Amino acid sequence: MQQTPLDSQVPRLPLSTQPTVFLVEPDDHRAGELVLELVGHGYEVVTAPSDDGALPLLREVQPDILITASTSEHIDSVRFIQQVRSDSTLEDLPIIVLTHKESMRDVIDSLEAGADDFVSRPVNAEELHARIRAKLARPPTPRSRVARNRRTGLLTTTTFEGAMTREMERAVITGHSLCVAEIRIEELVRLRDRYGSELDASVARQMTALLRDHLRRLDVVTHDSSGTFTVLMPETQPDEAMERARKAAARIVSHTFTIHGDRLRLTPSIGVTLYRRGTDAATLRAQARTALEYSASHLDLLPVLYDPAVHGRARVQKRKFAADLRETLRLPVQILVVGLALIGVPFLIYCGLALAGFDVTPYVYILVVVALLLTAALILVEGFLAFDPIQPPQQPGAPAPPASAIIAAYLPNEAATVQETIEAFLRVDYPAGLQVILAYNTPRDLPIEATLRDLARRDRRFVPLRVEGSTSKAQNVNAALAHVTGEFTAVYDADHHPDPDCFERAWRWLSNGWDVVQGHCFIRNGDESWVSRMVAVEFESIYAVSHPGRARMHDFGIFGGSNGFWKTSLLRLIRMRGSMLTEDIDSALRTVEAGYKIGSDPFLVSRELAPTTLKALTNQRLRWAQGWFQVSLMHTLRALLSKNLSWRQKLGFVHLLAWREFYPILSLQIFPIVLFWLYGPTARSVDWFVPIFVLTSLFTLSVGPWQALFAYLRAEPQIRRRASWFWFYLFVSSVFYTPYKNLLAVVAQLKELRHERAWKVTPRTTKSPSDSGGGDAK
Repeated sequence: MQQTPLDSQVPRLPLSTQPTVFLVEPDDHRAGELVLELVGHGYEVVTAPSDDGALPLLREVQPDILITASTSEHIDSVRFIQQVRSDSTLEDLPIIVLTHKESMRDVIDSLEAGADDFVSRPVNAEELHARIRAKLARPPTPRSRVARNRRTGLLTTTTFEGAMTREMERAVITGHSLCVAEIRIEELVRLRDRYGSELDASVARQMTALLRDHLRRLDVVTHDSSGTFTVLMPETQPDEAMERARKAAARIVSHTFTIHGDRLRLTPSIGVTLYRRGTDAATLRAQARTALEYSASHLDLLPVLYDPAVHGRARVQKRKFAADLRETLRLPVQILVVGLALIGVPFLIYCGLALAGFDVTPYVYILVVVALLLTAALILVEGFLAFDPIQPPQQPGAPAPPASAIIAAYLPNEAATVQETIEAFLRVDYPAGLQVILAYNTPRDLPIEATLRDLARRDRRFVPLRVEGSTSKAQNVNAALAHVTGEFTAVYDADHHPDPDCFERAWRWLSNGWDVVQGHCFIRNGDESWVSRMVAVEFESIYAVSHPGRARMHDFGIFGGSNGFWKTSLLRLIRMRGSMLTEDIDSALRTVEAGYKIGSDPFLVSRELAPTTLKALTNQRLRWAQGWFQVSLMHTLRALLSKNLSWRQKLGFVHLLAWREFYPILSLQIFPIVLFWLYGPTARSVDWFVPIFVLTSLFTLSVGPWQALFAYLRAEPQIRRRASWFWFYLFVSSVFYTPYKNLLAVVAQLKELRHERAWKVTPRTTKSPSDSGGGDAK
């Protein structure tokens, strides 16, 4: 039996399983008509004449749908709907409002209060029945109760938080590890203005498909309004989480996203944290977000694992006199300690063994001589191979495409050179179109920035990009990649002036099978000091002899940090890693290990500035040496295990990395041996004219002149005209510079083992383009 306003005033609850309609209608006549229509369509009906007593009855009945009249003198429908929606047992109840056509304000207010639909009076019974059926078939669900976002298919934030809380409790009970990762696409903010609200949902759907291969059965993913993805990884150790994050980053950066028909390549940053007992959900996500920000500061595709000791507190820089003094004395003391360790300790060992009846110096001497001879022979082979370097094909393999140049700068250190460099690039006549991006960091606003902005307004090819928070070249280059439009990209330092035809020549390499090509950097300020003069010749030895010679010998080249040309798609994939002091060498080795080809072209020329003081040179070479030690530790074994490298290339890695680190230590061992022979407990008169000693010494000592000769013969004409520079280099390198570099190489190993890593930008001075000379290869 149905209850109507004409029946008893005591409500009776429906007993059948038919859909129940709760009707709030103050007009008895209208209520009666509606009840008859609803009952005729098979509904159970419960009525209430006003909203005052309707709410308690509504809670008791728990109907399938609520129909209420719009606001009148008996009903405040807006207030009533708000009360219904605030009740957790009724918040997902479908609500239809009956209103007059002219009362559109009532409709709007009711919908904003939580109503789901409305029907205009006079009520058409069939229309009302259709709307009731639609709401019963697809009942509304409050956002707080929706498990997944309809547009992306990912869990809503509320559902994710519930899952996160449960997994944290389970981790405490079971002792299993629980990790959380945060993933952000760095270009989204910039792209939202172009693509609008559809961007986030489209990226989220494509990201979900990409992440699916890296998710496990227990993993849970959500996506918030800022565009950040959060991945909950139960029963996952940190190492495993980081490995999965690395694979996900590689998958994302190699994927082409499609938005409104446009094809985009996007950059992910990933932060990972481990749940620790006592950490709440908000703190856990905050830790993952902190690690994410560290990852985003480098844009090098490397996930960052949250470390409380590193990321959990701000580091305080002490400015006390004692701290400054320690910093000043650190390097000289380390050089002294390393010198004593490499010479004094072996001398004492030889003396101790001699007193015990064992003289091992003849055998050590043979080992040192073999090492010196092997190194000298390899240097000579490099030199002779450099006379026949690999050349690019005469014609490009495809029409020249648009190109980009990224110039990385540190301001204010390079403010004096950067404008001249930009103008030099804008003078390059590359027919297919050249984009020039200056990616720079600065601790404060500088007058040069206004000049750069004005230059950008005058020439649309130029893009000044200030990279906030950057502390390294890697961060600047990685940030610039989001703005690159060229099919291939050149990477330069802020003091380089390229030859006019460099981009066309580089394309001949890249369009014929090579993925990267390293050019020849030569010095344009060599006459400023004895240091820059020495570096000018050294760079000819490196870029005109060693690089092309080793490329022939090892079957791979090396990217030296500047005047290097990359296929843009590969550079976006490889990136630069800000954690590496020689991010260029690291990127080059990762490129070769992945099976890509790097060429070395001594005729692809750019001009740069050299350090002009011994202090600047020491800081530069110490950083280089430490960076090489980093990559040696990271890549030697990896190369030997790589399936992409031939045995010839693997031997090249051993020569380039392992031998490079071992040789400086071994080469210095001749000194304690000679000291032992002269002053040890079994000191004797040394016959310096033993044939083997004379021959090996002559051969080893001849390497210096050979290197100087090779450098002279292969040097750029502007440098070769300064023949006196080569004689000067031969003398200084033999007497001082080569042993000094070997000593710095061992000091660098000590610094790396002590985790002393400091990036000191090399000071620069300017000379006119016609001057000879050069600079920092980094």
